[in-house]
Amino acid sequence: MKFIDEAKIFIQAGHGGRGCVSFRREKYVPRGGPNGGDGGKGGDIIFHASHNLATLLDFRYRPRHEAPNGAGGEGNNRTGRSGEDIEIAVPVGTVIKDAESMEILADLTGDGERFIAARGGIGGKGNAHFTSSTNRAPRFAQDGMPGEERWIILELKLLADVGIIGRPNVGKSTFISRVSAARPKIADYPFTTLVPNLGVVSYGQNQGFVIADIPGLITGAHTGAGMGVQFLKHVERTSILLHILDISEENYQGAWELYDSINRELALFNTTMMNKPQIVAINKTDLPITRERMKKDIDIFREKGIEILTFSAVTGEGLEGILGRITEQLAQSRRAQRAKGEEGKPDDEK
Repeated sequence: MKFIDEAKIFIQAGHGGRGCVSFRREKYVPRGGPNGGDGGKGGDIIFHASHNLATLLDFRYRPRHEAPNGAGGEGNNRTGRSGEDIEIAVPVGTVIKDAESMEILADLTGDGERFIAARGGIGGKGNAHFTSSTNRAPRFAQDGMPGEERWIILELKLLADVGIIGRPNVGKSTFISRVSAARPKIADYPFTTLVPNLGVVSYGQNQGFVIADIPGLITGAHTGAGMGVQFLKHVERTSILLHILDISEENYQGAWELYDSINRELALFNTTMMNKPQIVAINKTDLPITRERMKKDIDIFREKGIEILTFSAVTGEGLEGILGRITEQLAQSRRAQRAKGEEGKPDDEK
């Protein structure tokens, strides 16, 4: 399935039905009064989040969504039928933005969450509403109100506990294929991962987590270079980051330089990204050149107060330590989030 994480669509709620101009006409009732009914309400456009969807692909082929109009009122004070609401399913993690102002209208992060993006117009009042002592036979009624319409942008951001970041071809896809059931494309050339991949990792007792393989980042990614902004946004929702380094490259300049260049791109894209905990690990320890270089790099990171792990995604060496550190860090992050949530509650609710 092709992964589509952004779509621009037009939505049009239904217009309200016109009120009715009608008078009571019955035998033996010579002067029946007005009895025109109200118009029906136009249908709403409603988005709801569903775990059954994983992409916004459908919206590329259907960019317009219009709800039915309300029916006009009828005689004998009968209200017109309301237009049916249109419910549109989107993947969990979809952000809805106004296309002109770029204002975030809704962020649907839970299965079943709903948002009314465009409200239908109210039906017009029939002439029965306008009877007065000075106008006992009004021959006019209201038009229905127009429904809301707008262009909106749907933006899907993956929901994962851990985001794997790093330069192209550092072994992110191989790692996720070893620790989960995900099977991303793996090859010995850059940018083999063209779409984010999600994998569910089972570790220990009730310590599973969701991990996302984010396509490789390069210098200038925050401006759109490489995969750029298209996939940086998927890192925003993760709790922690696994930063994988490859020091076996021919143009190797040092692990710290590699680490610093990626973090610079994260900061330029969104400064809050630097607040996320990072687990830093050197991959490809099965290669002699990596084992030769990593001793010096480990010391440099240690001097800067950062512990660096080592592993080989090919042989599996060190994977257990990586998973253990991830679950430990996730537990700390979740405890911190719970504590932060408790701070805002009254004492009797804690």
